[in-house]
Amino acid sequence: MSTFGGLNTAYLGLTAAQQGINVAGQNIANAGTDGYTRQRIEQSAVGAPARTGLFTAGAQAGQGVSVDGIARLGNSFLDTGVRSSAAQAGYAGYRSTQLQQLEGSLNEPGPAGISTALQTFWSSWQGVSNHPGEAAPAGVLLQAGTTVANAVSAGYKALDSQWTRIRGEAQSTVATLNDAAAQVAGFNATIRSVTASGGSANEIIDARNKVVETIASLAGGTARDNADGTVDVFVGGNAIVSGTSHRELTLGGQASMGAPGSTLALGGPVQLEWANRPGVAVSLDGGKLAGAVSLLAPATAGGAGGAISEAAASYNAFATKLMNDVNAVHRTGQSTTGASNLDFFATTPGAPAALSLSVVPTSAAGIATGSPGSGALDGKIADAVAQIGTGQGSPDALWSGIVTGIGTTSQSAQQHQQLADAASTAAVGQRSSGASVSLDEENISLLSNQHAYQAAARAMTAVDEALDVLINHTGLVGR
Repeated sequence: MSTFGGLNTAYLGLTAAQQGINVAGQNIANAGTDGYTRQRIEQSAVGAPARTGLFTAGAQAGQGVSVDGIARLGNSFLDTGVRSSAAQAGYAGYRSTQLQQLEGSLNEPGPAGISTALQTFWSSWQGVSNHPGEAAPAGVLLQAGTTVANAVSAGYKALDSQWTRIRGEAQSTVATLNDAAAQVAGFNATIRSVTASGGSANEIIDARNKVVETIASLAGGTARDNADGTVDVFVGGNAIVSGTSHRELTLGGQASMGAPGSTLALGGPVQLEWANRPGVAVSLDGGKLAGAVSLLAPATAGGAGGAISEAAASYNAFATKLMNDVNAVHRTGQSTTGASNLDFFATTPGAPAALSLSVVPTSAAGIATGSPGSGALDGKIADAVAQIGTGQGSPDALWSGIVTGIGTTSQSAQQHQQLADAASTAAVGQRSSGASVSLDEENISLLSNQHAYQAAARAMTAVDEALDVLINHTGLVGR
């Protein structure tokens, strides 16, 4: 290799070291940037040129170094693990939050709970039993009955409100999902263009990966890398993003909870659908949307439907049982005025029992306290009603079972969330161990490239001095 070739070799070393310094600086600058993946220059040695002619023997040095590109030190397998765990965490987290709110709406145990209202209601019957026909005990009983009915109605309304709010949030989540899909398609177009022109799209890939993770957390999306640098994203087994194009999703089904057992007549169950294929559900295996859809599902005969509709059905079952059990005993007695076959509770036909439960009597004259023909001072029937809450299969036992069931479901969801969050944290940690910026490592890289730059500059100076001697000073010695 000629002396001029040595100058070029030193120059290539100088530019390679400069690139290394620039990349280390980029990594250090983005050490705290969320989603940034560290980078390294890829370089290879340039071999010696092939010799031809008479003088082909002897060793020959190479021609320097070639900077082949800037590598993004990501791992597609670890990225897949992060997306998968994000999908499960999104599902478990949303369900846990909503089920805790559902459990909180029961107000159990507590002074505003139905259990406390029932205890007061049964004890009020005992007071009426001891003082049949008197206005004060009767007023206390009527107020206690109204309190129970109002507590049941308030609980049902809270469920209906929560159902409506979750559906609204799910609708907003679908809009966010569609926006994210459009962003990924846009990133794909940019990455394809930059890559084809020989540029580096590392930062754009990082931004795209963050959006793909968002899709995974929302709808359990999975991704597949393509040879041209783009990714296809799938939801429910079908592509929501394909290269530079994307598809829209929509939320179909009923707009309100309605009466459990009749929800199918109000528009069908809530489900995710492709905008161009209305009525066909998109199966979801994770993500916040899957959690929302599972909570919004209608009640079923076996009790395996959505948690909110099942709770509403339980409220209706409780209200119906309370009404039937109290009325069954109340009808066997008579009031102090001699009236018989009286109902204490009533519901509105066609309306949810929990929402329409009300107290029928308005005064002591409408309350059956004694057995027929036993006189105005008999309190046997009132005493029998007071004992309803203590028997097996009582409304109290039914309500206790409802509270326990909801509490168990909420606790299970919280445990699932803890496990899903732990798995997500572990997956992110595994990826970060290889992809995140280490300032210690970058400082070493910076110093290494700095020394390489200085050495290449010194080599270039040495070659330059040699050339100066050859060109300007050869033949001057001895004159």
